[in-house]
Amino acid sequence: MDINQVRYFLALAQSLNFTEAARQSGISQPSLTRAIQRLEEELGGPLLHRDGKDTRLSALGRDIQVEFMRIQASLDAVTDLAQNSVFGQCRRLSIGLATTVAPGASAGFWRHVLGQLPMVELQFLPMLPGESEDEVLSGKYDLCILTDPPRPNNKLAVQQLYQEFLRLGLAIDHPLAGNAEVAPEEMAEETYLDRLHCEFRSALVKHFMDHNIVMRARVASEREDWVQQLVAAGAGICTLPERSAIVDGIALRPVKGLDLSRHVSLVAVSGSGTPREVRQILKLAGAFDWSGGQRPSPPKL
Repeated sequence: MDINQVRYFLALAQSLNFTEAARQSGISQPSLTRAIQRLEEELGGPLLHRDGKDTRLSALGRDIQVEFMRIQASLDAVTDLAQNSVFGQCRRLSIGLATTVAPGASAGFWRHVLGQLPMVELQFLPMLPGESEDEVLSGKYDLCILTDPPRPNNKLAVQQLYQEFLRLGLAIDHPLAGNAEVAPEEMAEETYLDRLHCEFRSALVKHFMDHNIVMRARVASEREDWVQQLVAAGAGICTLPERSAIVDGIALRPVKGLDLSRHVSLVAVSGSGTPREVRQILKLAGAFDWSGGQRPSPPKL
């Protein structure tokens, strides 16, 4: 098996047409057909089913397509690294984002990064449920923003960005918005909207149970924007980290006796083998004024 066979098969799997796949691959159709036949012989089974003009992937072909796509992605990454190193081209960094972290608290920082590092391209990707700092160690992300510091690991570089407290979110014209703080008993009388990805859910349940209160959610969603939009419209209340409001029209108030907070951190692989641009971003993050979001004087990189 060689790299060209991977490329030829992916072109064929996408078009399901030998003529078109050969054209995309820059070879003759007989050459592509022979390459696919050799691949089938090496793998021990048919990759496609051919029925007249109808061509479709076999079960083996579908499985191989997934693995070959991963191989091709790795090959593309190697090419990008070589171009960045040899020709000084832009380096694209993938940044995993915990889905409950709102962009407002760090947008100024990333604008600062773009200004300081003109050869860097940023690709922000939502982290999947259950993903953690392990995805940085595996190489899936160059950096990630986590809502709690990862467990101690000398292979990781961790830069804390800011701390934020859990607050009650409610419409700005809600009667309770005029209170300096809201009692749990007052919350219990309101329609509750549940943010399913909230890191504080179990701690909240315990807090309410300690006060003999059961908060029964009328609405639950993994979508932060949906829950917050409903809150702003006056459909109910929710609990929300204080820097995570992304919808206008929401007031945030402390809950009496509730003292829950989280630390938002930027995490990357540590060591000299880490891309220089990643190390620069960590250094910029350490010098940034996260309390007010003002742009500081750039540190020496």
